[in-house]
Amino acid sequence: MELDIRHLRTICAIAEMGSVTRAAARLGLSQPAMTNQLRRVEEIVGGALFVRSHSGVQPTPLGWQVVARARIVLTEVDALFGDLRVPTAVQTLRLGCAHLSCVGSIVDRIGERLPGHEISLRIEPSATVLATALAQGQLDVALLGIVEGFDVTLTAPVTGRTLVPRYPIFVALSADHRLAGREEVRLADLRDEHWISPPGADDGSLAALRAACRAAGFEPDVRYDAPSGAGRPLVAAGLGVRLVDPTWPAAPGTVVRPLAGQPQTAKLTVAWRRDRLGTEQAAELYRGLADAYTDHVDDNPLFRRWWNAHPEVHPLI
Repeated sequence: MELDIRHLRTICAIAEMGSVTRAAARLGLSQPAMTNQLRRVEEIVGGALFVRSHSGVQPTPLGWQVVARARIVLTEVDALFGDLRVPTAVQTLRLGCAHLSCVGSIVDRIGERLPGHEISLRIEPSATVLATALAQGQLDVALLGIVEGFDVTLTAPVTGRTLVPRYPIFVALSADHRLAGREEVRLADLRDEHWISPPGADDGSLAALRAACRAAGFEPDVRYDAPSGAGRPLVAAGLGVRLVDPTWPAAPGTVVRPLAGQPQTAKLTVAWRRDRLGTEQAAELYRGLADAYTDHVDDNPLFRRWWNAHPEVHPLI
């Protein structure tokens, strides 16, 4: 028996989700079917690919090697049927980006990788809006933040490549909050809080927040709608809490903490128009965005700890 694409998707999904059960749900398979596929792959490669941990499953050293190579293959397969027209010369690169800490480094990092290009930047929390702007030719490139359990459709000539397949969502609290001294916060302990609606609600972020809170036994009181960084004063004043990207440094008067058990995760995808960027340019763009993102991993020491423990999610550059 030989490996095929579904086997590669199986092991990548398990690595990205940290759970056979969640990976099965993502791929639309039953858990027994997912487990059987994993066993077949392990028989072929001759060793265990995952081990159980307190937080789910993690790749073994052999698993890390297989996942890294599988992701490379899947990236090429997913791009295979994209638009193959010769790209037009692009001098001004119109870049869209989710509201991430790394926006402060993107222009310089992309400029280093693609010298001679002018970089324009549009910051937009909605991945759906960014994908639409790409499809309509208003952007050439976008870095999309996509919440677990939801997806964004990319239509030709737009194609994409995963930058970070999984990362946990953190929570921002007032520095005076009763839980601010903890290294991680249980979602159930936030049942009585007022919530600031997460950005990109049309992408499913608000639905994901409600689902996670319901699983923790309560309905969130979403009291405020404050786009992007406008919610920071509310958090600092102790008027509400909000979900945030884990690389965001804590604003004055606030702390940023992991949620215990990672009840909500997301991924980062680089999407671009193949009629505007060639293969080599797209590869350099990916490397520049990877550099920009990793520049800011240290902005939150608690996220750096998580990042060091999960090399399987690091960008492939």
